[in-house]
Amino acid sequence: MLFVAEGEKTIHELVKAKYNFHSIFATTERLQKFENINCPLEEATTAELAKVSAFKSTPQMLAVCHQKKNEINYEEISNEISIVLDEIQDPGNLGTIIRLASWFGIKNIICSHHTADCYNPKAIQATMGAIAHVKIHYIELDRFLAHPIMQSINRYGAFLEGENIYTANLNHHSALIILGNEGKGISKTVEQLVSHKLLIPSFSNEKRVESLNVSMAAAVICSEFKRRSIPIQ
Repeated sequence: MLFVAEGEKTIHELVKAKYNFHSIFATTERLQKFENINCPLEEATTAELAKVSAFKSTPQMLAVCHQKKNEINYEEISNEISIVLDEIQDPGNLGTIIRLASWFGIKNIICSHHTADCYNPKAIQATMGAIAHVKIHYIELDRFLAHPIMQSINRYGAFLEGENIYTANLNHHSALIILGNEGKGISKTVEQLVSHKLLIPSFSNEKRVESLNVSMAAAVICSEFKRRSIPIQ
């Protein structure tokens, strides 16, 4: 299957990650930078690119790439921090979480089948090229979490009730960070397989908002897990 990537930065990252390209369309100046890519290179004007772009700001180049199929390596996941997404609907949120994962050195994101498509143009754009560095897997989450190897891993879920993440005992060497749907949170089926419920506390005395956006919550949780892994000098 194919997907569309827009913008020079994103396409450069896909090149470095050795994605298989179907074709690249770009202005003459940009196209010269990709002469070594083994795929058809097509010159296009800015006006032509604007007609096919999914975004308001017209990119100077656009690529059609082959999607990657990633196999789940349970042994690898059992020895590191990974993110699990339960029915995230907004492709922009998904793309931002992929970008966060890359920033924090998280290699694997496991998604339910009802989570947004990581190859949606909005998701690709939001990753800013990070899609090239994170392995995305789609699987039934109850089956994934019930796997014998996963049973031995701490499974931390983000909830509106739970233990304060800043005082909780976190296993920052091996864990699953589970995040739920933007409106409904973590589903009841997945909740039953969560071993630790975490809360990001509000420091405001006024109830201005009910909860954080899921990608904002992902940033806070990933940051706290990685902060714990820094050796004390």
